[in-house]
Amino acid sequence: MQYSQYGTKFAQPSGILELMEDLDSALNRGDGNALMLGGGNPGRIPAVERELRSAMDVILNDGDRFERMIGFYDGPQGNGPFIELLADLLSRTYGWPLSPAHIALTNGSQNSFFHLFNLFAGRQANKTNLHRVLLPLVPEYIGYSDTGIDSDVFLSLLPRIQELPDRTIKYQIDFEAVEEALQDYDIGAICVSRPTNPSGNVIEDYELNRLSLLSQHSGIPLIVDGAYGHPFPGLIYTGATPHWDDHIVYTLSLSKFGMPGVRTGIIIANPEIITMLTRMNAVNNLASGSVGPVLATELIRRGSLITLSTEVIRKFYREKADRARNLLLSCTEDLPDVRMHKIEGAFFLWVYCHEFPATTGELYTRLKKRGVYVVPGKYYFPGLADDWPHKEECLRVSFAGEDRVVEQGLKIIAEELRSAYATGRIEIG
Repeated sequence: MQYSQYGTKFAQPSGILELMEDLDSALNRGDGNALMLGGGNPGRIPAVERELRSAMDVILNDGDRFERMIGFYDGPQGNGPFIELLADLLSRTYGWPLSPAHIALTNGSQNSFFHLFNLFAGRQANKTNLHRVLLPLVPEYIGYSDTGIDSDVFLSLLPRIQELPDRTIKYQIDFEAVEEALQDYDIGAICVSRPTNPSGNVIEDYELNRLSLLSQHSGIPLIVDGAYGHPFPGLIYTGATPHWDDHIVYTLSLSKFGMPGVRTGIIIANPEIITMLTRMNAVNNLASGSVGPVLATELIRRGSLITLSTEVIRKFYREKADRARNLLLSCTEDLPDVRMHKIEGAFFLWVYCHEFPATTGELYTRLKKRGVYVVPGKYYFPGLADDWPHKEECLRVSFAGEDRVVEQGLKIIAEELRSAYATGRIEIG
């Protein structure tokens, strides 16, 4: 059977497919013995689950509210009551001049970025030149890589690497390279995640402000992916000020708050962009799902969307971050080349194996045979032309799961790293 270019492109194997299949295999189809340190699934937080269950109870007992939630389409912009409450919440919290016309909903962040990247990048109408999305710092989110309808829509730049104590590094934006890229290429948008998935990096306020000025000067949007950031779920452990302006597209999600199954993405942008996204959503989805927005509406009304983020969820992951960091340092204390990125946000260890004698792709395969699921680093560098060895020296490890699972998994990872450094290879068979 013959397929179109679109079909061939999107049906090929990809990093995000591998990640999600591993997650499904470990969490839904396995025997319960797998050590899942690979996916982006949030941890189970009893206080959050109780609040969500309570919110659903209110919906179930409020006339026909439940029946309307599951039995009626929302408009293509998204659930109206939730959008109105969210615009008011963000305006009051940050002083942003938002109205409902500034917000659209999608079926999850992956859906958001498929729309956004293909809105601003790719072959231009009535032109032959290719506009690209500039990723000013990699590694970046694995799910960006294969979202462009056109090929080669990403241009990524190497970071500056700051060496810190305790075998820790931090990525920083190389602004000379950013300015050169804006001059030398047709850039349709700049995109950063804050905090960054996979590294846990949080670009500093001055970096975000400088990117904002550069994008504004270039007449292109700055897309800020806040899936793990402020105001919910708020997984930022350093000082970081949220920033929005008319040329900034800010995205949020309900997934890392604890609702990945409802698939709700949120886009905050100027009304012109929201109108375009609304039209795209009508064609691709008819409407976005209602369950997530209706639940979140109840949380906003009772004030718990923000308070749970700041008082419960952030504390939960911050404690897990400290525990995972200390455990990795302890069980690799004889391996000075095993380093990690400073955990400033999200819920991942980004492990950097300096001068690794194999590849982390091979390490991934070996660990999977031992029942440990991680994600090899090579998938987090979309659009990077440079054959940078660093890509094959990193892996992402989630510490969102049960402490027992994280501890067992990290100890097995340390065993395999120790063996690889000692023998110069990885025994996959």
